[in-house]
Amino acid sequence: MHTVAVLAMPDVVALDLSIPVAVFGSARLASGENAYRVLVCGSESVVGAGPFTITVERGLDLLAEADTIVVPGRSDITAPPPPAVVDALHAARANGTRITSICSGTFTLAAAGLLDGLRATTHWVVADVFSAAFPAVELDADVLYVDEGQILTSAGASAGIDLCLYMVARDHGAAVAADAARLTVAPLHRSGGQAQFILRKPPSSESLGQQRDLDDVLSWMEREAHRHLTLGEIAGHAAVSIRTLNRRFQLETGQTPMQWLTSVRVRHAQQLLESTDLGVESVGRRVGFPSATNCRKQSRRDTGVSPRRSRETRRDRLAG
Repeated sequence: MHTVAVLAMPDVVALDLSIPVAVFGSARLASGENAYRVLVCGSESVVGAGPFTITVERGLDLLAEADTIVVPGRSDITAPPPPAVVDALHAARANGTRITSICSGTFTLAAAGLLDGLRATTHWVVADVFSAAFPAVELDADVLYVDEGQILTSAGASAGIDLCLYMVARDHGAAVAADAARLTVAPLHRSGGQAQFILRKPPSSESLGQQRDLDDVLSWMEREAHRHLTLGEIAGHAAVSIRTLNRRFQLETGQTPMQWLTSVRVRHAQQLLESTDLGVESVGRRVGFPSATNCRKQSRRDTGVSPRRSRETRRDRLAG
């Protein structure tokens, strides 16, 4: 079973620590078995986490046997990681272990020298501090998460959920990730390239009503994504002008209506590829793409995974 080691250092941010435990811990295979074995480890048996303390079940030796290591943020982002932690992370990287950070956990990876020459992200509030401290890292503070292969980084806490679900999908397919998303009551559709934050005006009764209206439109688009939807038809369903529709989508989702629609189609295509033997051409048509080429292009752009890889994920799962 795939072992996930969540690293708890002194002054760990409790929310960051709980995210991978909740997401990976809720992932279930089609057989009903746990998809992951999730354990918390640290260099100390008890660590502070704001107003309370956490008892750590395993020492740093767990990092040597883990398949994935998750590094949460710490309240003091400038605190250097313990030397033993740095050594263990370097050994894990040398062994090919997947290493990821949640929120300001990126500071720990950078301080350990694991991000030099790589692209990464962190919470936008501390982006300037990060860039000044680690100029050798290519920081992209505008995205939810960054996948550099063996090392992945996420922005704020909610982006940590997105990244964990993304990894579940890469490991076990979209269906398992969708189930984990439902159990954690989180959206599955947010891709890494989406904006980290969206400026909003203070909510009024009118704006809250508009948000509920948009939720209705999103649900309708989810059901009708297989059809050739146009901006005009979507705006007509929402009973607003195209200009107003675009403004509301940008305000609430950070995407245009057509970008949102494409992400829904990509997700539907992944689910069909993993659950059926239909070819890419047939799958593309069923979910609303005009051609197999367009399906391949959008899938790779939105998820970093080609339709072929989605199909291979299913075969790997069945073989296992």
